[in-house]
Amino acid sequence: MSKITADLKRFVGLNGALSLLTSIFVYGIGTGILAPMNAVYMSDSLGLSKGEIASIFSITLLLNMMVTLGVGIVSDRIKRKKGLPLIASVICLAGLIVYIQADDYAGALAGMAIAMAPSGLIMGQIFAMARSQFSKQAESIVEIAMLWLRAGFSVGFFMGLLLGANLYLVTGFQGVLWGNVAGYAGLFLLLLFYREVAGDKEAKSSQRGEPFSLIMLIALLMISCADAIRGLYLPLVFNELFKRPDLFSYLWSCQAVFELLFMTLTGYWVAKYGSKSIIFLGGACAVVAYAVYAAASPIGLFFAVQPVYSLSVSILYGVAMGYVQRMFINYTGFGASLYIVISQAASLIGYLLPFTVKGISPNIFFIPIVLVTAALVIIGRVLYTENKQASMNTLNG
Repeated sequence: MSKITADLKRFVGLNGALSLLTSIFVYGIGTGILAPMNAVYMSDSLGLSKGEIASIFSITLLLNMMVTLGVGIVSDRIKRKKGLPLIASVICLAGLIVYIQADDYAGALAGMAIAMAPSGLIMGQIFAMARSQFSKQAESIVEIAMLWLRAGFSVGFFMGLLLGANLYLVTGFQGVLWGNVAGYAGLFLLLLFYREVAGDKEAKSSQRGEPFSLIMLIALLMISCADAIRGLYLPLVFNELFKRPDLFSYLWSCQAVFELLFMTLTGYWVAKYGSKSIIFLGGACAVVAYAVYAAASPIGLFFAVQPVYSLSVSILYGVAMGYVQRMFINYTGFGASLYIVISQAASLIGYLLPFTVKGISPNIFFIPIVLVTAALVIIGRVLYTENKQASMNTLNG
């Protein structure tokens, strides 16, 4: 506990750490206000079908992936990166205004495309700035500092869920939409006054990186696909089962405290057990949660399994993010963007896979069970091979 306290004090003292944490926290609030209700809004208020909703998310994700990866490739040659998320937040605001005025499929698609296309580079470039800056000031706590930054987004996201649920009860969907606008506006203002550390042009890091592993990236893609299916379809299934869309925000928000705790703990677990072992644990927890959803369990079980899933997403969003970034330790912009693109590609695949299931049904969650189980087999095989190789090296040494 003393080490955690010491690391936390050091993190708070880092130049710009609190500014970045506040920015990502406010961005999380704005995102969380709309996230669980967006699909329901399209269905109930705009009258869009399941296919139209999925197509909007799919098209906007394709645009998002192209923009995020394109910017990520060139961003490592940009000395100051702050301008990238600033410009992106302005474009997102414009898109949300268009989306609020939409009353049909075409209008919703146009608004979401403008709002979502640059949104991926916001997270990617903020984390790239943070890793570069923290590496220069306190390289020994970079990984846990990045996890705390990501936890700040999660806490903000879950606060946004609670705020969104109450806005919905008081003002309906319009209040939820304008709350999302306020989140992007707050992010813009905070980044505007953030002072980026001079000389952020990439330097070679002395940190230990991870060897590139395509098979592990595929496994992470599969786990992320499963999470994307949950993200889009759980609100719809929950609404179908219980007819209470406002309660879903509380379902998600009860993860907040657990996720903050687990992101801290898993950061230290990684140092002891390695990233792959912790990612395997996260996948196993995800399977448990998906099984509860697929069984159309009582609402109490939906809430009870949230801490288990919270551990899973803490690992997926924190440990896995750091793992991918360390594969490209000297290219922070590309590494951060690649993780975002993997998440986006997973979302795109995840949105389309449930078309194999008719209607909105808990049976959709058998797909995530299969995906994560396959990923666990892959990760288990990698761990077995590495342990076997380590044993042989010990014997030969």
